[in-house]
Amino acid sequence: MPAMPDSSAPPLLGERIFALPDEAATEAFAAAFARVIVARMAHTDAAHAGLHVQLSGDLGAGKTTFVRALLRALGHTGRVKSPTYALCEPYNIDTPQGALPVYHFDLYRFADPAEWHDTGFREHFAGDALCLVEWPEKAEGLLGTPDLRLWLEPVGDSRRLTTSAYTPAGLACLNSC
Repeated sequence: MPAMPDSSAPPLLGERIFALPDEAATEAFAAAFARVIVARMAHTDAAHAGLHVQLSGDLGAGKTTFVRALLRALGHTGRVKSPTYALCEPYNIDTPQGALPVYHFDLYRFADPAEWHDTGFREHFAGDALCLVEWPEKAEGLLGTPDLRLWLEPVGDSRRLTTSAYTPAGLACLNSC
């Protein structure tokens, strides 16, 4: 698993590895993570309830599959599009704890990290939003410190998910999954 792309990355607070032998296991992990997010909303001031989650892995590793499963587990019933061309797909999900703004980013098409500044998406990372970023390495550390980083990698016919926490909020989520 590669290190955080930003050489000034904060210290790792915790890490766990999960075996995901099939798509059902990915969906089960996403459902567990969704329960943690909703529970966190109930115990956190809305202005500080947001989470920044970075998803890394090769093409076909399962990043978008995980995001789709997470959004469905959070209660989204509509179509979940890959933001490969749009760069960001916004969702407003009604949860038992209230509305949850979610921004799903895909930076795969970035040719230059400076493109991050041009997008104007920085404001989405403040406050109560759940920001899910695929291909964060394409922004070369300009995204700031993630709460969690999820690294998906194929292992034979299954996947391994390495979860790394870089903030106390991320560590709390990690320890609850």
